[in-house]
Order: sequence, then structure tokens, then C-alpha cells
Amino acid sequence: MTVHRLDMKVYYEDTDAAGIVYYANYLKFAERARTEILREAGISQQKIAADDGIAFPVRAVSVEYLRPARLDDVLTVESQLVALGGASAEARQTVKRAADGAVLAVLDVRLACVGLADGKPTRWPATVKEALSRHILVTKP
Repeated sequence: MTVHRLDMKVYYEDTDAAGIVYYANYLKFAERARTEILREAGISQQKIAADDGIAFPVRAVSVEYLRPARLDDVLTVESQLVALGGASAEARQTVKRAADGAVLAVLDVRLACVGLADGKPTRWPATVKEALSRHILVTKP
């Protein structure tokens, strides 16, 4: 099991009028981190959509906001899969401030693998399942 880490800087566009990261942007930070897990494994979501007709939408997300991130902070998003099923996955993503390691937000994300034509669940392609398995705690049948 490994934890994937992605660093990113907070830009002005990420903040509200007070210079604090707008709450919904944590979802974007987490999405970028999940995308990078696949990219680093050589998997293109665009190619899978075109070739296999599948996508990996978020089915549910729960976020606990603990501390604010601010303009120019460097953040680290740590991603770890909690469970991997035949057509679903559950991830825990923790957003930390790189400078002091303070935990800013914790996201629990449920993903699905679905066919683009009908929106119905479909099994993960073997290449994707293998890439995700490197970040897994428990595998479901």
C-alpha cells in the first residue's frame, strides 16, 4: 500500500474575498490528485472514455474542514484507497499545508466506474485496477 502525494500552490483564483481557500476548491484539489495517480501510471481518462466508453465519476463525497488554507500556501494532497471493488472505489484524501504538515481537510470519496452510453456500473479495466491497487488498503470482491 502506498500513499500518493501531490503538491500544489494556492492561487488567488482559489480563494474568497478574505484570501481563504473557498470550500468547494478542496474538491478540485482532490480531483487533481486522483487524476495524477492515473497519469503517473500511464492511464489517460480521455483515452479510456474514447476507447472503452467508460468514466470514473464521484458518487459521493464527505468533507471535514479543519483549518483554512490561504493564498500562496503550498498544499499536499495525500490520497489513499480504502477499498476497491469490481466497479467502485473508496478513497481517503487528506489536504495538508506543506510548511507545517497541518491537516486542513479530510475527504472521503466514493467513485464509480460507469459506461458512458448507459451510466450503468461496469468493471474497472485491468490497467486501471492495477494502478489503483498500488494505493489500496482492502480489496473487495
